Amino acid sequence: MVTPIRILITDDEPAVRVGLRTIFASDPGIDVVAEAGNGREALGLLARHRVDVALLDIRMPVLDGLAALAELRRRNPAQRVVVLTTYGEKDYVSRAIALNTNGFLLKAGDPYELLHGIRSVASGGTCLSPSVAAMVVADLRRQWQDNAPRESAEARLAVLSPRERAVLKGIAAGKANAEIAGELYLTETTVKGYVTSLFTRLGVRNRVEAALTAWEAGWREP
Repeated sequence: MVTPIRILITDDEPAVRVGLRTIFASDPGIDVVAEAGNGREALGLLARHRVDVALLDIRMPVLDGLAALAELRRRNPAQRVVVLTTYGEKDYVSRAIALNTNGFLLKAGDPYELLHGIRSVASGGTCLSPSVAAMVVADLRRQWQDNAPRESAEARLAVLSPRERAVLKGIAAGKANAEIAGELYLTETTVKGYVTSLFTRLGVRNRVEAALTAWEAGWREP
């Protein structure tokens, strides 16, 4: 029997938590083990429960999602986290990426997108809500066009080896290392090595930034 993915829902609005819980209840492979109304409660629950993926809303009282994420990265860097956003919060999204979130999804997005995103992150991949990712990519393009000395995304990707490019395509599609390894007929350890290498070559800190770089270059439009 497959063990369900254990998740924590964090949002200060009870109605939102009910809606999310209803969506997850439709998938027998996902189990909501705890709920929190703010970041401080979430940190306490994560210390007491085994959670595969923690969902953190950004705007909350007491301790917001970004502050909670920063503290969580200090306590448990390996915890898988998905940040819930409202469209238009690009500054918050950029900060979440810098804090090494494993993904970001729209609160009022497609339920399938939410379920798929949770499964992707739980397996070691990433999830990027297409509409939010498109907004971030568009903002990156504007920044890079205004900053002439910075290399274009295409130029940065040109330094990658064929294998690194193949691995990056998997990352951009939200796939975990194990999935990429299976598709490329490599060991997972070998894929991890390529991931580390391409991060260094691209000057990115995590899988989300790597995926956004690939998308900015037009590899896969969000």
